[in-house]
Amino acid sequence: MFHGVPMISRWRWLLRQLLQKLWVVALLYTCLGIGTAFLAPAIGPFLPEGLGEKLGSGAVESVLSVLASSMLAVVTFSLGIMVSAFTAAAGAVTPRTTTLLKADRTTQRVLSTFLGSFLFSLIGIIALKAGVYSDNDRLVLFAVTILVVGIIVVAILRWIAHLTVFCLMNDSISKVETAARLALEQRMAALEGGIAGLVGAPPSDAEPVAHPEIGYLCHVDMPALQDVADQFGLRLYLAVQPGSFLHPAQPALWLLRDGTGQQTSAREDFDPCLLTDALTVSITRNFDQDPRFGLAVLTEIAERALSPAVNDPGTAIDILGRAVRLLAPWAEQRSVTLDFPRLWVPPLHVADALEDVFPPIARDGAAIFAVQIRLQKSLLALTQIAPAIFGPSAILQSAEAMARCRDQMLPSELDRLQAVSAAISQAADTGRARPI
Repeated sequence: MFHGVPMISRWRWLLRQLLQKLWVVALLYTCLGIGTAFLAPAIGPFLPEGLGEKLGSGAVESVLSVLASSMLAVVTFSLGIMVSAFTAAAGAVTPRTTTLLKADRTTQRVLSTFLGSFLFSLIGIIALKAGVYSDNDRLVLFAVTILVVGIIVVAILRWIAHLTVFCLMNDSISKVETAARLALEQRMAALEGGIAGLVGAPPSDAEPVAHPEIGYLCHVDMPALQDVADQFGLRLYLAVQPGSFLHPAQPALWLLRDGTGQQTSAREDFDPCLLTDALTVSITRNFDQDPRFGLAVLTEIAERALSPAVNDPGTAIDILGRAVRLLAPWAEQRSVTLDFPRLWVPPLHVADALEDVFPPIARDGAAIFAVQIRLQKSLLALTQIAPAIFGPSAILQSAEAMARCRDQMLPSELDRLQAVSAAISQAADTGRARPI
């Protein structure tokens, strides 16, 4: 069964995007420093008299000075490493992966920890230089500083371990695969399980609503659309999917008034902006709700690996295996709960997903037998998993791949490829494939 992420509102989605920013954790450390500076004089009087002097609270200024100077150097060095890694990944993998690499949680938390501890140290030094702390007050600041030092040690160890794999080919591919899998699960579990599927055109009397911006649809706030539909008695038919290119001359959705809403008598109160505001448009495609973008980026990595300058068919073979793993759950049974009964969306077609993956690899690997045999066996695997779902599209992709490589293979290689291609057709017809 799919365990997809439920469709989230636009504000929760924006909050999640915000929490991926580098400065968020740094801001928390700054708040810790400011809070400690104000709370230390309030806590200090409750400690036993002379305890701060006995426990060496006078060393806190020296420790904070060391932290402030060292963390600034560490932050600068780490940022240099990160930028170099992003540049290397953009050249060796694809520039589209940098979005995921910049959102890497370990990198963000480590760098935020370094930057935040630097800010904490500065605030602590400023508070000490103000001369308003007693020995017990310094002890409170000293205790918090020791806690921060422990956090820094853990962050450094995590950073060292993370640098051994960060931005390498396998790490970048795995991040893209994970993003594509999450988007596909969300698309199937939420969009198809929570609303009605739209097959064919919307009703002829439906009114088109265009989005005023030009760009790619990256997020659909389904709860907000459902609320507007309930309020004004509408049935909404989404004309595009996340990842589609929008412009003012193209309908983003269609609305049909059914006269059952809470404010059906006040048609003049309805503003189409209530609908378009629920659609977030960006200048670039986004992985979150766009599974086809994840598949396309994986394919782009394989294409680059198959280029004469790189000549790395092993990566393309790896991508084909990951594509099978991503697409196979399409055949799983999913429970349907109609969470958004007034919304219809276009279905996500298997043929489109296979079109995103297999033709580019078949074209660029037309002369490489290892790639072609893996491509055919990948199509065979999908057909064996779900003949009715994958069979028709797999037969088409198999035939096109054979046509691309027919003039570039040895007769014995063509015979082996043709045997797998024939097995795909048989599996689609009978539900099982003969041994190869």
